[in-house]
Amino acid sequence: MNISLNWLKEYLKIDLDVKEICEILTSIGLEVAGYEKIESIKGGLRGLVIGEVKTCEAHPDSDHLHITTVDLGDGRLTPIVCGAPNVAAGQKVVVATIGTTLYEADKEFVIKKSKIRGQESEGMICAEDEIGIGNDHAGIIVLPSDAKVGTPAAAYYGITEDYTIEIDITPNRADGASHLGVARDLAAYLQQRQVISYSLPSVDHFAADRNTAGLTIEVQRPEACIRYAGVCIEGVKVKESPEWLRTRLKAIGLNPINNIVDITNFILFELGQPLHSFDKDKIKGNKVVIRSFPTGTKFVTLDGVERELNQDDLMVCNAEEPMCIAGVFGGLDSGITPQTQNVFLESACFDPVFVRKTARRHGLNTDASFRFERGTDPNIVLYALKRAALLIKELAGGEITSEIIDIYPQPVKDFEIEVRYTHIDRLIGKEIGKENIRKILKALEIKIVQETEESLLLHVPPYRVDVRREADVIEDILRIYGFNNVEVPAKVNSTLSYTQKPDDYRLKNIIGDLLAAKGFHEIMNNSLTKASYFEGLDTYKPENTVLLFNPLSSDLNAMRQSLLFGGLESIAYNINRKNENLKLFEFGKTYTFHKKEGGNPLKQYREENKLALFITGNKNIASWNAKENKTDFYTLKAYSETILNRLGFSVDYLTTEEDTRDIFREGLRYTQNGQLLLSIGSISHKLLKAMDIDQEVYYAELSWENVLKELKNHTIRFTPMPKFPSVKRDLALLLDKHITFKEVKEIALRTEKTLLKNVSLFDVYEGEKLGPDKKSYAVSFTLQDDEKTLTDKQIDKIMNKLIGAYKHLLGADIR
Repeated sequence: MNISLNWLKEYLKIDLDVKEICEILTSIGLEVAGYEKIESIKGGLRGLVIGEVKTCEAHPDSDHLHITTVDLGDGRLTPIVCGAPNVAAGQKVVVATIGTTLYEADKEFVIKKSKIRGQESEGMICAEDEIGIGNDHAGIIVLPSDAKVGTPAAAYYGITEDYTIEIDITPNRADGASHLGVARDLAAYLQQRQVISYSLPSVDHFAADRNTAGLTIEVQRPEACIRYAGVCIEGVKVKESPEWLRTRLKAIGLNPINNIVDITNFILFELGQPLHSFDKDKIKGNKVVIRSFPTGTKFVTLDGVERELNQDDLMVCNAEEPMCIAGVFGGLDSGITPQTQNVFLESACFDPVFVRKTARRHGLNTDASFRFERGTDPNIVLYALKRAALLIKELAGGEITSEIIDIYPQPVKDFEIEVRYTHIDRLIGKEIGKENIRKILKALEIKIVQETEESLLLHVPPYRVDVRREADVIEDILRIYGFNNVEVPAKVNSTLSYTQKPDDYRLKNIIGDLLAAKGFHEIMNNSLTKASYFEGLDTYKPENTVLLFNPLSSDLNAMRQSLLFGGLESIAYNINRKNENLKLFEFGKTYTFHKKEGGNPLKQYREENKLALFITGNKNIASWNAKENKTDFYTLKAYSETILNRLGFSVDYLTTEEDTRDIFREGLRYTQNGQLLLSIGSISHKLLKAMDIDQEVYYAELSWENVLKELKNHTIRFTPMPKFPSVKRDLALLLDKHITFKEVKEIALRTEKTLLKNVSLFDVYEGEKLGPDKKSYAVSFTLQDDEKTLTDKQIDKIMNKLIGAYKHLLGADIR
């Protein structure tokens, strides 16, 4: 949300500079993302001064240029060549001096000393469009004769400067989403240090000119419409807003439309109260009804889109049809037009849940819905209505032709909260004194209705929708007192216990550094994702998805069951931007729901830490000494096993099996003691097509929690480098086609557990000569004794034992 500093100062008289204000706002919970200086005219007319043309003669080498001398009030006459047809001696003009920057749309140019057809020129006499005060380019600006020579143009035209402050409003601080809210919070902070208060324009002089409008209001859904008020203003003239109002809106990034609409936008950002203006003549039956329509009812919104209403959509209607989606978006046929003469002005407080669900159903997000969804102040409804009506009367003319109609069947009471002094001191971590606490509460407009030695009974105003509990009040006290005013003690005692090993944070850094060194880039995706990603999958069942009650959008309506889809989104984004060769990794949490009857409902939810790896595209780019080489399953397998080795796992002794889940075309699982550590696979084509990816993607997922669990049981042993040589022997095994290398390796490791150090496959052959359903594996065995050199007799004995095992268990023939 954008705040104008000049606008803010209308309610709070402060002389702090913008940087100091931003630091204060951030410290009290209204985090400032940045600020920007703005000027009513780009460049602020810097370098332009008022001058008087003393002489004007025709240029000897041109039929349209003039040679002038201009008095700029600096004690000398400045020569300027001018091409305007209306330049003449004795005129008061605006001159851009040397070094001045002028702007034209997105372009800019600097005035330099130059020669124009042989004549010196040390500036430029300007037209309206050249300095941004108008669009006229027929000739130079000629000022009245009383304009004072040497006056800066910025002072002559009254150029204003302002700062736009961008505030990142958190969802719980709807009270800060206006200039009033910011002024109120800033005043609360400053009141701890000086006597200061904020103020709003008076509306005490509001009164109906006559009561002839005859309009009635009916609320049929009081559970969704907490308060509804309206007033009629007739005989208005829709036109451009005055300069001050357009300047205010432009300062916060809004484009002015017309005086009526601009006033409702002004009130929205002044008070945080959304208003809506209707063309009264289009309200059929002269009646406003707040109701719902059956599901499927068609309604065209202000953007020209036809939408199907839901039975739970709250609508502002006339006697026959809907006119507006309450609190969200107006209708096409009931809004203000240049022909509008009579206005019905609405100010309401709608139930946040109703507005939020409606906005999500229709994919709409407006400034009004943003505030209604988070909770608006029911007690400011009438003030906002009166303020807007008076402004309309002032800026658009007309008369107020009705008393305010206010339907408020169940007034919202202040929230009652008891706060204990001991809890305040405990949560803040410091005794700040009872007098300090009372002063801060008063500044926050929180009423103390009862006080004892131990506690305070408080009434919190309804606009503070984020303050409902004792802890909320204490947080409010602390943010105004100042987080930085709570000293950190020299010694901090903690009741938390930590396991010395493994160190999760340290291990993540080690693996992150390892992957980065191998060319991987770390990604961080949102924990919220589309629930539709899990539809039709057995691996991640839809019923195990943790769904959100009030999602921000249909694209962010569930917690992720896997890191897979976020990574695929990142890959698709990169591929679409011609970045096709990718190696990515992500540490993150996944969330699942498993329904269980009875017991603790929290145990139905599970949160797990995972590490995901993605590779796609080419291993290397084609060059003069290397061919283009595509990445594959085994590339990712090597990276994944490197991670396990770095963490201290011996991959040879892990149990591996095929991963047949439907997210993979082919996959592999690594387990230890029944715990899944790692799964690797090539993503199924069906999934890739759904994500609009047309190249192979390989995915690995480590269950980080299982990895840490197994690491706790690891005993680290240090052994010296072997002093004696290793020996390699090879066997060519003729096997049935269905036998895998995994079986060959496992038999070898079981058969010789002491001296066999490694088993590797270096060739596979299939052919007619071997016979049907047969293949040949060329396998290499590495043998080594750490105590002595192996003899031929020992080596032959081991190899014979291996041959026997293969013949007996696999029916192998030795080639």
